[in-house]
Formats: sequence, C-alpha cells, structure tokens
Amino acid sequence: MDVTAGALPTLRALARQVMRERHLLPDFSAAALRQVQTIRGAAAPQPDEPVRDLRDLLWASIDNDDSRDLDQLSAATALADGGTRLLVAVADVDALVAAGSAVDEHARVNTTSVYTVAETFTMLPERLSTDLTSLAEHQERLAIIVEMNVGADGVVGNSDVYRARVVNRAKLAYAGVAAWLEGTAPAPARLAAVPGLEQGLRLQDEAAQRLRRVRHLHGALTLTTIEARAVFEGELLRDLRPDEKNRAKELIEDLMIAANAVTARFLAARRLPALRRVLRAPQRWSRIVSLAATLQESLPATPDARALNELLIRRRQADPEGFPDLCLSIVKLLGRGEYVLEMPGQTVPGHFGLAVQDYTHATAPNRRFPDLITQRLIKSALSGCEPPYAAEQLRSLAAHCTLQEDNAAKVERQVRKSAAALLLAARIGERFEAIVTGASDKGTWVRILAPTTEGRLVKGFEGLEVGERVAVRLVHTDVSRGFIDFARVA
Repeated sequence: MDVTAGALPTLRALARQVMRERHLLPDFSAAALRQVQTIRGAAAPQPDEPVRDLRDLLWASIDNDDSRDLDQLSAATALADGGTRLLVAVADVDALVAAGSAVDEHARVNTTSVYTVAETFTMLPERLSTDLTSLAEHQERLAIIVEMNVGADGVVGNSDVYRARVVNRAKLAYAGVAAWLEGTAPAPARLAAVPGLEQGLRLQDEAAQRLRRVRHLHGALTLTTIEARAVFEGELLRDLRPDEKNRAKELIEDLMIAANAVTARFLAARRLPALRRVLRAPQRWSRIVSLAATLQESLPATPDARALNELLIRRRQADPEGFPDLCLSIVKLLGRGEYVLEMPGQTVPGHFGLAVQDYTHATAPNRRFPDLITQRLIKSALSGCEPPYAAEQLRSLAAHCTLQEDNAAKVERQVRKSAAALLLAARIGERFEAIVTGASDKGTWVRILAPTTEGRLVKGFEGLEVGERVAVRLVHTDVSRGFIDFARVA
C-alpha cells in the first residue's frame, strides 16, 4: 500500500466497513434527514412551562479544541460557609428529538457517537448536535440544570434538578484552561474577555479538587492511560501522539461525576426507574492480585478499591513512566462498565472504579443515548407525568446500550490500530524501544512511543513480564486487520 497519499480516504472506507460489521449505522436514514430539515431553530420554552431564566450566570464550556457538540456548561458561586454552589447545564436534546422519531430511532440503534481516527459518526445529525442542540457560544439554549452545594469538606449537600434557559459566555478548550490553572500560561483570550469568569472557574477548580479528594478517600481509582491522537497533514496521516489528562479535563470529569450522582439520587427520591451506570467488583481480582505480586506489592484476597488505589498511588511515584501501562493492564482486568435498570426500592451495584454507589449517565445527551433516556425520565419527574418508558423497555435498552457501546469501542480501537499499521507500513525492519503491556496465554503485547501504538511480540517473548523494557524490530503490518507485529532484538 502507498502510504504517501490517500491515507484518510483509506481509513474512512475502513471505518465505515467496520461500523457495518459491528451492527452500527454509518449513515442517517432519509427519514431522519428529512426530519432535521423541518426544524426551524433551537427549542424555546412554551409559555406555560416552568423554565427558569439563568442567562445572566457566567456559564462556560470546556471541551476539545475542535468540539462543537457541546453537551455541558458549568458555573459556580461562593457560599458563605466556605462551600461552593456548582451548577451544571446539560443540553436539552429531548426538546428537539422526540422519542420514537426517525432521528431518535437512529440514536437508539447506535446509542453513541463513534469517534474514529478517520471520521466521527455522530449519534445525532450535525445540524442538531453541533448547532441546534449544542450549548453553542453566545447562543440561548434550553438546558437541564443540576445544582449542588459542595461543602468545604468536599461533601455534596443540598441539590436540585430543574429546567432553565442559559447562554454560553465562552467556549474554552482543555489545553488552554489547564495551562492557565497550572500557572504556565495566561488566561485564554475568551476567558479573559468575560469579567468575573476567571474567578468562577477558580471556584469550579477548587470544588472539583475537593470532590476528587473525597472520592479517593472512598476508594476511587487513580488511573492514567495513554490515548493516541491522530495528527493529519491534509489527508496524510503523519503521527499518533499521546493525548494525556490535564487539570481542565479532571475538572470537567469531577463535575460530571458529581452531576451524574445527583441525577441518580434525584430519580430515586421520586421513585422513578432509571438506567444506572455500574462497574461491578472485578471477577478477575485474583489476576490483579497476581499482577501486584510481580511488583512486590500485596492486595487483599477479595476486591478492595481503597487498597488498589493506594497501590496505584505508590506505583505512580515509584515508576511514573511505566504507570500508564500498569493502569491499562488493570483497566482490562476490571472489566467494562454496563447499564442496568434500577426500579424504585431496588439497589443495584455501584461503580467500583469511581467509588460511587448512586451513578447514572445524564450529562452527554448529544453523544450518548442513555443520557437522552435519563433526560426524558427527569422531565417526567419534573412534570409529574408517567415515565416515558415501561420497565421492560428500559431493561432491554440497558442491555442494548451496553452492547452497542462495546461495539463502538471495538470500532474505534480497530480503526486506531489500522491507522497505526498504515503509519508504520513503510518502516518494516526498524528498531524501536518498547515496554511490555500484556503477557498471557493469548499473546505478548508491547507499546512503542513514536508513534504511540501497541503491537504483538511474535518472536522472543518468552519469559517477559508486564512493565519490562525491551528493544524490538518491526516485522509485519496489515492495515485492513490492524495488525502490527514485532520481534525482540537480542
């Protein structure tokens, strides 16, 4: 294959093929596109609807540089007791996407936006997700508000959920906000242009750190994994570079975890069914214990999130370079999250990794169908109407959303591997420094850093353990299958 031209078209064709193989729709139906054409503008509240006016608050979004499907805004004010009043605004997607409509049916089938290296397959048509249902900068929008008081001790006190009108004062990006928060760069221009917003974001950051400390005290896991970000020059793939966490990403993550927990409790208090997001205690805990033993660490015989997190903190200090690979191994052993139905009066498992008992997905309805389902349940609670879904519908949707989320992850991983194989196709025979990321009966895997990618060690893998550094030589690539094979250099 010629890798000097046409890389993006090659990957796009592959992505669409893998979407179909994984029972995901790469294109919207004609009916869905016709539905979008009939929508004249963003949703507005009806005269008799109880919708608050919060347009005067200093709302802002923080997302990736190129994101336009903005699901959340956040704002904060200081409380007299040293706490913080946090507000999260979530795009009111349901106001324009009616349950059972053609657009809703596409979203129900895919259940999520699929972010491949080559192309993003949005759950909703872009005229909605990046415009009319996006919390776009300087645009008035309807939103679901999650309000919570975070005490000086990091504990969430009084909270509420309601509808409101909002305006995004500044569309900010993770990198710029993180550098400003960490003191390595001035405030981004859009942030500095809004009087009072810098103080508001400082309050959000302080509250987020308090929330995070409390979760870690309860056993939330300190995990850092390396995600590869594609770098294109026109349509030519040039590199795969690590896209790492930063303080702004952690800020948003902490606020969304808190908002999702408040939403779960809100629905439970009103005795409504809900889709809970759970991560069960790991069935392969003994494998995690064995992995810890190879690092001269010990863990209890039964799953213990707090003990595991203490180990992670020690390993991050002892071996920062190898820490992301240890985290990746543990993530694989923890298993995948899932959606389950919780009926009134029932108790389902919590989220082992987040150390949260009450948890749902509610903060990304432009990108995830479970969040749109939750939004409709919230609205039924606020209006006093019957839930829009029967229990058996919700049970079936929970299983379907779990399945399709897994399929979407496999599509993203497959295309990422194919991109890496394409990038390396002309480098057969080259030597790389690598770290062992997996060693089992199924094979031995290594990661190289330039470009950031994993491959299988097909020769010289005997006796290697996770975390060992080795020199390897690239011996084979297969773009269509995403295969990258290395041999150990003696």
